[in-house]
Amino acid sequence: MSTIAAAPEASRIVRGACPHDCPDTCALLVTVEDGRAVKVQGNPEHPTTHGALCTKVSRYAERVYHPERVLHPLKRVGAKGEGRFVRVGWDEALADIAARLAAIAARDPQAILPYSYAGTMGFVQGESMDRRFFHRLGASLLDRTICSMAGSQALVATFGGKLGMHVEQFAHSKLILIWGSNSITSNLHFWTFAQQAKRNGAKLVCIDPRKTETADKCHQHIALLPGTDGALALSLMHELIANDWLDHDYIDRHTEGWPKLRERALAWPPERAAAVCGITPDEVRGLARDYATTRPAAIRANYGLQRVHGGGNAVRLIAILPALTGAWRDPAGGFLLSSSSWLAVDREALQKPELLAGRRPRTINMVQIGDALLAEASPAFGPKIEAIVVYNSNPVAVAPESAKVVRGFARDDLFTVVLEHFLTDTADHADYVLPATTQLEHWDVHGSYGHTSVLLNEPAIAPQGEAKPNTQIFRELAARMGFTEPCFEDSDETLARAAIGGVVSCDVLRERGWQQLPLPAAPFAQGGFATPGGRCMIDAPGLGIPDFVAPHESALSAPELARRFPLAMISPPPRNFLNSTFVNVKSLRDIEGEPVLEMHAADAAARGLVDGELVQVFNDRGRSICRLHVKRGRARPGVVNGLGVWWRKLGLDGTNLNQLTHQRLTDFGGGPTFYDCMVEVEACA
Repeated sequence: MSTIAAAPEASRIVRGACPHDCPDTCALLVTVEDGRAVKVQGNPEHPTTHGALCTKVSRYAERVYHPERVLHPLKRVGAKGEGRFVRVGWDEALADIAARLAAIAARDPQAILPYSYAGTMGFVQGESMDRRFFHRLGASLLDRTICSMAGSQALVATFGGKLGMHVEQFAHSKLILIWGSNSITSNLHFWTFAQQAKRNGAKLVCIDPRKTETADKCHQHIALLPGTDGALALSLMHELIANDWLDHDYIDRHTEGWPKLRERALAWPPERAAAVCGITPDEVRGLARDYATTRPAAIRANYGLQRVHGGGNAVRLIAILPALTGAWRDPAGGFLLSSSSWLAVDREALQKPELLAGRRPRTINMVQIGDALLAEASPAFGPKIEAIVVYNSNPVAVAPESAKVVRGFARDDLFTVVLEHFLTDTADHADYVLPATTQLEHWDVHGSYGHTSVLLNEPAIAPQGEAKPNTQIFRELAARMGFTEPCFEDSDETLARAAIGGVVSCDVLRERGWQQLPLPAAPFAQGGFATPGGRCMIDAPGLGIPDFVAPHESALSAPELARRFPLAMISPPPRNFLNSTFVNVKSLRDIEGEPVLEMHAADAAARGLVDGELVQVFNDRGRSICRLHVKRGRARPGVVNGLGVWWRKLGLDGTNLNQLTHQRLTDFGGGPTFYDCMVEVEACA
């Protein structure tokens, strides 16, 4: 493999993979005519993709050929945030960047911070040469927690890894609980299997504060308050105990710690949980009865439910449920939040932590980048951040409490480099913007947290303009910095083989683009969890027995705050955006229209608000303007749904809803608490 695409042919089809693990990681077929990608479609041979793509990625070529795409290195000439740049050459840009980073590193390399996340989920372009570069430099480490860390650590504590059911098996389930997931929007191919089950007589239950498009298509919607999922899970356990709906044999043989959790669950009768969750006791009882008496019963959770203070504990409690009923005995029973640990990726081979050479740089949590960029040097914090290199992310738009993030990136004394496709909110604050390739222009290899395939992405077209893959940019920066270690010469093929060479052959992947992992149909039918003792760990080392942990901000935990800001706000992605990705694709933005706040009719009437008017949503951290939607009926009483994340500069007032979110963290894992936020709403003046 190389980083340069083959010479263009008259017409050909190239196999690829979606860079966005949403969690479907679709297998792609890209039609190329005269060197130009003219069609992006799903690969019908891939058992999960089966030829279908979401609206977003089916229009990926529109993103590649977008008229506003950054195609040349740019140097800032205006004030930070203005987005005014001049074109420069690669040599000039790399020489200046290397000189600036070297000068800072000579004082303290920890004053340099990388900031990246899931702009691409590929192992090569997302977490290989970049990590080698920053390890060799000795820069601060980044704790990449902004999406899934609480839930991920919950799975590791409970199952020994991010493991679960095979998504194809949901087609054979007779009851599916879709918990904290708008599958039609963010897990389209799971939804296809759920629809097969529904046609075969399965009952579908959606558990979500918002009446999503998925809830519309389920038999039942349980609209609990944000951050109360753990209370509901404990009460389901209460009913399993009270009615003796337990699989005692499975519990005895394949779990560890149930007696302690049993006592805790007995303190959560349906009436108590109903009061906390804002639902009825009968909803709790009915759900428990359905779950306990239907076989096979399966739970599909997603990471939305863990973006609250008690998110880690909530995932642990829900993940334990199938062990209590023995649902794991059937291939179509059990639980799925993430299956990514089925693929054993050699991250040490990719990232070369030995390049740290014994140094132990500080770690900065990416969720708290606003506070970090504004922090002064201190013994507790370490050196002030003097330089930040951003790639595969848009923190000015997506990080919480964004007024602080903006102030941090606006610092005149902060040297900022951004690798990007477009002039995002973050790129507008950069000293240099370096043009990166898109998925159609580089090599990569992918896993998934929603299925159990490995996928190869081949470049379908030559890089547009002067764009370069992330790997090549960091190779060239390493050379400019005088890093002579042989690992900086590794090709993208070598990196791909380092990532998955021990699992599947790259040559096999090149033949058809994907390969299923060889796994049993019912992975935990006889226990065999990946924990040291092979048991489902209810009493997990270092964490103990899971419990309900109230939100940081709620009437239950902060009554005085709730009197001033009585509405809980969640901010799930709209159907046609993926976080801040695709917001600037005009055809998709035209569908979404403008930033929207959904509110229940009773809450709107109490404030004298009407459907369609502009409103301000606000709290002590800031305010943002949205268009009010009442008639859709998607909000439950006491909760507003702000559909984000819009680029700030494409919002109605130059902000987005992350003006209102905070930087406090989850119960463990250091994850964000985006859906743990109290607000008030009023009409715009």
